[in-house]
Amino acid sequence: MQQPSPGPQEPTAIPSLPEGASLATRLRLGVRALNVLKNDAGHPIYGPLLNVCMDSDVYRGLARAWRDSEPGRRLLADRPTLQGRELDLDALARLPEGTLGHEFVRYFRANGIQPFVTSFPVENDVDYLGKRYRETHDLFHVITGYSTDELGEMELQAFVFGNLGVPSAALVLVFSTALRVRRDGVRGFGAYLGRLRAAYRRGRRSRELLSVAYERLWDQPVAVLSAHLCAPG
Repeated sequence: MQQPSPGPQEPTAIPSLPEGASLATRLRLGVRALNVLKNDAGHPIYGPLLNVCMDSDVYRGLARAWRDSEPGRRLLADRPTLQGRELDLDALARLPEGTLGHEFVRYFRANGIQPFVTSFPVENDVDYLGKRYRETHDLFHVITGYSTDELGEMELQAFVFGNLGVPSAALVLVFSTALRVRRDGVRGFGAYLGRLRAAYRRGRRSRELLSVAYERLWDQPVAVLSAHLCAPG
């Protein structure tokens, strides 16, 4: 769930990923981003920075795969956006109940949040895929049915790790699980890991979700889309 930003919490200098950065540098910047995101999950800079630090190789592979299909080539050429400033939420809310557009707006209003917005620059396919990954996070909640509480968020991270193989999701899971154990101990830990394993396996069995042209599916029933795109939960 993209949380509303409560105001400046990060250092004044926003870091960037150096060209040809080593794995150690990527991990260092990734953990730095996570420390901001744990209090401001929808941060418009640190969110995409985490994805670029950890997921660039996956995005390059996805971009190559997308270019092998007409829908994928169209997405990379047009670079459609699901940012808040591009969405007419009032128009989507007027769609029939149960449709993707209507339920997407219901999701935002029920959680008291707004669609993700970022000023992170998009200079190539990797940047675009990182941006689209952040923009589709809330849609993935709607499509998969995972809740926006702490467990639901981690189930969605496990699902997308299985579905897309993005290392940032694995880093979030490790980081958040460590915080959970520190806070609550090991009580219920086996059941918690079981839920994450089930979500991961479901993601592995599901259609790759990032390349879906959601912009063309607002009037489609969520139940139908979920059955078509996602393996049974």
